[in-house]
Amino acid sequence: MKPSIVVKLEALQERYKELQAHLADASVISDQGRFLALSKEYSQLANVSQCFSAWCSVQKDIETAEMMLDDPEMKEMAQEELKNAKVRNQDFEQKLKLLLLPKNSDDEYNCFLEIRAGSGGDEASIFVGDLFRMYSRFAEANHWNIELMNTSDGERGGFKEIIAKVSGDRVYQRLKFESGGHRVQRIPETESQGRIHTSTCTIAVLPELPKSDLPEISSVDIRIDTFRSSGAGGQHVNTTDSAIRITHIPTGIVVACQDERSQHKNKSKAMSVLGSRIRQAEINKRQLVEASERRNLLGTGDRSDRIRTYNFPQGRVTDHRINLTLYCLNEIMEGKLNTLIQPIIQEYQADQLSVFSEKKTNEIQ
Repeated sequence: MKPSIVVKLEALQERYKELQAHLADASVISDQGRFLALSKEYSQLANVSQCFSAWCSVQKDIETAEMMLDDPEMKEMAQEELKNAKVRNQDFEQKLKLLLLPKNSDDEYNCFLEIRAGSGGDEASIFVGDLFRMYSRFAEANHWNIELMNTSDGERGGFKEIIAKVSGDRVYQRLKFESGGHRVQRIPETESQGRIHTSTCTIAVLPELPKSDLPEISSVDIRIDTFRSSGAGGQHVNTTDSAIRITHIPTGIVVACQDERSQHKNKSKAMSVLGSRIRQAEINKRQLVEASERRNLLGTGDRSDRIRTYNFPQGRVTDHRINLTLYCLNEIMEGKLNTLIQPIIQEYQADQLSVFSEKKTNEIQ
């Protein structure tokens, strides 16, 4: 491991020890705000400190084994010890590099999942419904909760648009790479001649930000319209103007919410989605600049970012970002998405590690 990284790890471990002492101090314990802040920092440093301690222990094992190589009677055992220690050393170095990567605070949040029909007419709307069912099954398997916020029904089934909030442990971290264009190739039920049609849907995954992180939205920049909910919910929902549509005039972003019976609650939810979309639009602008410099797996969630193709006749799914093709389409449509999501996360981490290594190399030079 590079000396500059070891120096950084030593500093982090020293800070970890300092925090241990602070958290045992009575004056700190009595100050709830400071105690919580230090506890959070302590928790964040725990894994890296423990991993670094294990790595240091392995360095001693390597040093001892190398010294034993000079002893003819111990040489064979020393070689085996050295081999095992080097394997452990490599594992710990990889873990430490991952632990040192910048953390995305958004990863801890819940998220808004937005799926919209693109080209393909009725078949695109039907596929929106299929994708929502797929993500619902995945959420169920992970013990997450899905809460519908707004739907626009397709004429022959499915949805022209569906927006839901997904709540659970580190939801955004697992779903953020789903943003982009999704293409389906299959024979529609309405196709009498058995021809394969190609349709598209777009998915946007946005973190549900705490109010303190949402961008300020001036009341003069928004237009609010009310209308009657069209979804399920009984007579009250369909006869009361409880649904909300908010238009952000400077950007043209439109958000609707009709899930709640209360107009006030629908407005609160819609404003939360609007804030997340405005923030995401700003992030997308930065990512376009980054994309010109190097590959960006997160993309922008734009229609032009075709990330995945679902080919039903061949039973395959292809993720175009990492050239991954799997022949288990039925299982994936039933919500077994880890086979697609995990390789993307690993590839993203590899990209981050590459940038991290380049940065450290430049620092040394």
